[in-house]
Amino acid sequence: MHIDPPASAKAALVFGGSRGIGAAIARRLAREGHAVALTYVSRPDRAADVVAAIEAEGGRALAIEADSADAGAIAAAVEHAVAAFGPLHVAVVNAGVHDGSPLAGFRLDVLDRMLAVNVRGVFLAIQASAARMVDGGRLVTIGSNTAVRAGIVGSSVYAMTKSAVATLVRELALDLAPRRITINNVQPGPIETDITAELVDWAIQRSPSGRIGQPGEVAALVAYLAGEEAGYMTGASLTLDGGWAI
Repeated sequence: MHIDPPASAKAALVFGGSRGIGAAIARRLAREGHAVALTYVSRPDRAADVVAAIEAEGGRALAIEADSADAGAIAAAVEHAVAAFGPLHVAVVNAGVHDGSPLAGFRLDVLDRMLAVNVRGVFLAIQASAARMVDGGRLVTIGSNTAVRAGIVGSSVYAMTKSAVATLVRELALDLAPRRITINNVQPGPIETDITAELVDWAIQRSPSGRIGQPGEVAALVAYLAGEEAGYMTGASLTLDGGWAI
């Protein structure tokens, strides 16, 4: 599909947009006519691939290095995106880390990193993006179905961080409502990406639907939440997991 957004295309920023779900979201938003900035932390090559794919379809895109555990980097990424494409119309907070172990062996550095990226970083990305967003804009976070139920030993801290995101989104909806900015949270279950490649067979066997989700399915829901038709939905957490957490 070829897209040809005008120079005045609505600006979108995807935190954690270089691979997997984030890359699918960035490409889908570009197809919807947005100029897309995306952040990465460790894979500039993958980020460049996403930018190249968007540009090959006639879109506009920009990759920005930014660690979501670094408050200064988050703020700078927002300013970089705005300088390139104008005030934000859409911001998607997808950056996150997943690690875990049973309680007795859970390391403090892992706990601190997960809280820094999955909770503190999400809040800071929302705060910085909202400050540079047009009235009537769209904020979307990517949480996890583990906020509903994980049921796997070692997932406690990750589930806790994603539950925090769901609560944050629900309550921030009130802060943002006077500006008609919506904020919603998408909670995917297992999704087939390079990160989950070794878990696909296990996830399929456990899934009530007998399959694993695809990044494009998450991107499609994000595109809806970022669009005009979702203007009356805010503070919601939408679980997309084939029945996994039921």
